[in-house]
Formats: sequence, structure tokens, C-alpha cells
Amino acid sequence: MQHQIEQLLRQRYGKKSEKLDPAQMLLFTNDSEEVPLADLPVPPEAADSPATARSRGRKKLPADLPRIPKIYVLDEEARACPCCGKQRKEIGQETREQLDYKPASLHVVEHIRLKYACEDCQAHVATAPRLPEPIERGLPGTGLLAHVAVCKYVDHLPLYRQEGIFFREGVTLSRSTMCDWMASIAGLMEPIWKAMKARILLSDVIQTDDTPVSVQDLLLPGKNRTGRFWVYLGDRRNRFLVYDYSPNRGRDGPVDFLQDFRTGYLQSDAYSVYDAFHQRGLLEVACWAHARRKFYECRSTSPDYAHPALAWIGRLYDVEKAATAAIQKRLIDEKDLDDARRWAIEDEIRGQFRKEQSRPLMESFG
Repeated sequence: MQHQIEQLLRQRYGKKSEKLDPAQMLLFTNDSEEVPLADLPVPPEAADSPATARSRGRKKLPADLPRIPKIYVLDEEARACPCCGKQRKEIGQETREQLDYKPASLHVVEHIRLKYACEDCQAHVATAPRLPEPIERGLPGTGLLAHVAVCKYVDHLPLYRQEGIFFREGVTLSRSTMCDWMASIAGLMEPIWKAMKARILLSDVIQTDDTPVSVQDLLLPGKNRTGRFWVYLGDRRNRFLVYDYSPNRGRDGPVDFLQDFRTGYLQSDAYSVYDAFHQRGLLEVACWAHARRKFYECRSTSPDYAHPALAWIGRLYDVEKAATAAIQKRLIDEKDLDDARRWAIEDEIRGQFRKEQSRPLMESFG
């Protein structure tokens, strides 16, 4: 009951972060648990690498950004020397860069199609053809459609807020109209989505997870229900990220998406829906983030088990950070690498770190 109350209070009022003070994680370990961890080599800190070190001071602005010079000059009276009264001459300049922003602007594109006819017979009129449009004879151009989509799905700017932004620009665009635009875009993008899905299913390993999303219920106006977005990530040779929606958390969503994925590794949480895929031959790969969360949740009710486990998992994370830093340093030293060579370097270095450091950690945990 104490554990359940703590979880409810944390969900209602607590922070979402699962970070811990490293100095507190080994307070509840006994001598037998400390020995194998202390004997293992401590991986170098990733922060020591120049590739991951935090930069000090203000970063330089990109050189490709346009520069607009703003020159300040002294007036005639201020140029007079306070000693002799002569006019002082320019001897140099002091430059400081300031980043500014110019709001995006709307413009109207007039499509003018010239017509042609025979001068003698005054017939057989021909009109210059026009390029195809995303929405035939629709109001929005391709740039406006892309802008609304990016604002909504990347910047999480709802359509009703965009409606207000456009109104300040002097243009009235209702949210329902923009919603119809997004539906049209979805139809146009479906072939690309299918191509990305096909590439993901060619992967050796697929990562998947689901997240709840609030959806308006069409049968009950004014009411919302909970749907699910399933995310699928391919391996590095098929590095695509695809979302799939289902009205609930049932098995139909993953089954429909993964029905052609027959051999390989499936990394997911311990949700029972994935058991059917593992039974038919897909190799199960668990997630340390999900496993760590359970130890984190019981750190106060079962500290003797939770804190050593959190410390142990933290050591595994340190190995991965150190391996990533070593890979980045190696890639910086070896320039102009193709994908095959870069992947070979990643496999070599990460495999070495895991063999020499992660494997002893895994064997010591029990």
C-alpha cells in the first residue's frame, strides 16, 4: 500500500525525471555486492572527450547566415579632440554580432496562363498548361501547406493558434479549413509512409513502443477517448521512423504493422501483445530503461534491492557513454568515411567496450 500511494503521489504531483544522486545509490549495498562492482574497470567519463565536452562561452553564429551591417559614426561635434580641438580620424572598428529575427511573411502567387488563338479563323484557342498542385484549384501553395504541417506536427502548434497568427497577418484561415489541408497532405504522403515502412521491415532489429493520445470521439461529440500511437524504428541501414495509429492498445495495431517481419530482433517493453511475435520466431530484446524504472519506483519500499540495481544499471549506461565518445573521436580522426566504414568502426569500438566492460558487469549482477 505504501508503494502504491507513493506511485500515485508521484504521478499526481511529482517530477517525471528519474534521475538520482549517484552518491546515494550505493548506501544500501552490502559488502558482497560492492566487491564485484569495485573490481571492475571504471569506464572513462564521456565528458572528458572533446566530442562531448560542454563548450564554454557563447557559440559562434553560423557563417552562412546573411549579415546586415549597421554602422555607427560619431557626429562632427563628438569627433573634436578634447585636447587640441582637431577632428579625430578613424583608426579602426569594433564589431559585435547580434542575432535577430525577421517574421515570416505571406505573399500571393498569381498564376497567369496565356491564351493563344489563330488570327485568321479566330478559333482553336489554346491555353498554356499549368503545373500540378497538391490541392487542385485550392488556395494554399506548397510553401504554406508545408509551413502549417511543420508547425502542427513538429513544433506542436495547434491549428487554432495558427489561425490567430494568420489573423494578425491580415489573412483569415479557419482551423477547419487547415484541418482539411492536413487530410489532403496525409493522402499525398501515404506512398512515402508505405515506402518507409517497407524499409523498416527489412531491418535486422526493430524498436517499438506506444504512447497514448487523446482523440475526439466522433460518436459522442464533445467527448474524448484514448487512442494509441505506435512508433517503429529501423536499424541503421534502414534508419526510418514511422508512426502508426490504432484506436486502442489491442494487438491489432502491432500485428497489422509487423505481419511481414518474420526474422530478426524485436526490442520493446514487456507488454504481453508482443509475446505472439516472439513465439513465432522473433528474438526478444528487452529495454533497460523500462527495467530500471521498476527499480526506481521501489527505491523507498525495497532500498536493499533497488539502490544496488540502479547503481549497477548506471555503470552500464556509463559504458555506453564512453563507447559513444570513443566512436565520435575516432570518426573525427578519420574523415571522409562512407557508411560501411563508419558502421564498421561503430561495431568494432562498441563491441570492444561491451565485451571488456559490460559483460563483467552483467555477470556480476544477480
